[in-house]
Amino acid sequence: MTNNPSTPAIRFNKVSRHFGDVKAVDEVDLEIINGEFFSMLGPSGSGKTTCLRMIAGFDRPTSGSIYLYGQDVSNLPPYERDVNTVFQDYALFPHMNVGDNVAYGLMIKKVSKAERTKRVDEMLELVQLKGFAGRKPSQLSGGQRQRVALARALINHPKVLLLDEPLGALDLKLRQQMQIELKNIQKQVGITFIFVTHDQEEAITMSDRIAVFNQGKIEQIGSPSQIYERPASTFVAGFVGTSNLIQGEAAKRINGSDQTFSIRPEKIHLGSLGEKNGSDMISLDGVVRDVVYLGLYTRYLVDIDGGGDLIVIQQNLKTTSMDVLSIKGQKVRLSWHKEHMVSIGV
Repeated sequence: MTNNPSTPAIRFNKVSRHFGDVKAVDEVDLEIINGEFFSMLGPSGSGKTTCLRMIAGFDRPTSGSIYLYGQDVSNLPPYERDVNTVFQDYALFPHMNVGDNVAYGLMIKKVSKAERTKRVDEMLELVQLKGFAGRKPSQLSGGQRQRVALARALINHPKVLLLDEPLGALDLKLRQQMQIELKNIQKQVGITFIFVTHDQEEAITMSDRIAVFNQGKIEQIGSPSQIYERPASTFVAGFVGTSNLIQGEAAKRINGSDQTFSIRPEKIHLGSLGEKNGSDMISLDGVVRDVVYLGLYTRYLVDIDGGGDLIVIQQNLKTTSMDVLSIKGQKVRLSWHKEHMVSIGV
């Protein structure tokens, strides 16, 4: 299996996976570029994990074909595919020390002890665990155990590394730290990472491209900025971040057309009643119904004149909690640049 840079690392050709009457994956077409950090993002039951399992060989397609660097691997068992998987629960052997856990794949391949030791040391240095080879998994933190699992998956130099919600068991601060470290490791080793998550922040932080899954299909594939700034559907707009979806009469009143459009809450300026804006701005008045102070920023819910409501998010650059809470019940003017409105299909 040659690793031609111009050949997609993974290609799905009309791949479906059915469980009885349930279409977990429904005729998915997909190409993942060699060497990219690619995320499959979606809610539980959207089909993303089933796709990962089919790439690994743990599940087989009901129909369609899966290609790994041009080779049809649809019916190959996992051990005949040049991929490795990192799971959320780490799956470390508790009776083995860190070094033996990392070296396990090499031991199965009967690699010499001297070579195993050398490669284990290299991998532990890569994941910032130099000197930890003699410890048991029980002596490590959650983040350290995750790094051991990553080192074990990488030591055989797979062409593709699959990551199944690997940060889900970590606390928020450690998860954010590991997001940066994972991306840095991927750049260093230069192989294709395919990351499954339901966490939009993880996907946006780390990915070169993201596929957003919904009900067994892919709603949109694009860079983080494309997915966030130009959502292709109401589902993507609502699932990736917070978005105001304006439809029907409200859309016609604001924009002169009943075509559904979205506007992100942070793009809306909340100002004083009567505040004047330029010709490239949309302006409308309303009353602040609710205020939620969140430290870094404040979320406002504004009932707009004529019906409907909008969520507005503003950073607390100068205001305090007392300042923002006092706005509740007041009339305000909302405004945003026309270019920040995105017309989307339903």
